[in-house]
Formats: sequence, structure tokens, C-alpha cells
Amino acid sequence: MTLTVKIGEAKTHLSELLAKVEAGEEVVIQRGHEPVAKLVPFDDGLRQRAAFHGLIATRDSGAIKKVSLDEILAWKHEGHRY
Repeated sequence: MTLTVKIGEAKTHLSELLAKVEAGEEVVIQRGHEPVAKLVPFDDGLRQRAAFHGLIATRDSGAIKKVSLDEILAWKHEGHRY
């Protein structure tokens, strides 16, 4: 759902409007009858990409001990009787 507010109302109720945006709503801010801005939830894709690149950088830095195929196979069969 999109909520439309005037600039003065947006200034007065910014915290409440941001709570609505965090809940998934979009807020359009108008000057008079002309839309000038839109508040939308932050793009989580950007955070996910940043996290992914951070993981890759950590992996490539050597800070994480490499695991051998034998270790992976041992973990896979750990606790199995077969």
C-alpha cells in the first residue's frame, strides 16, 4: 500500500512514517499536489551482495582453515551406521 503525505506532515511524523516503511509500506511525499520523493524499504539485495563479498574476501584472506575432501566425507557419514 502507498501512503501519500505533504512535506510538513512528513517532517512532523518522520519516525512513524519510517516505521510504516520498515513494515513494507511505501510513502510518497508531496509538495502541494506534486510528488517529490518516495520512501521505500532499503534494498536487502545490496546487503546480501555486501555480505557475500565479505565472505569471499575472508575466504581468500586465508583466515579460514581449508577443509579436505576426506574431512567432508567423514562429517557426512558421522553418526551413520552404513
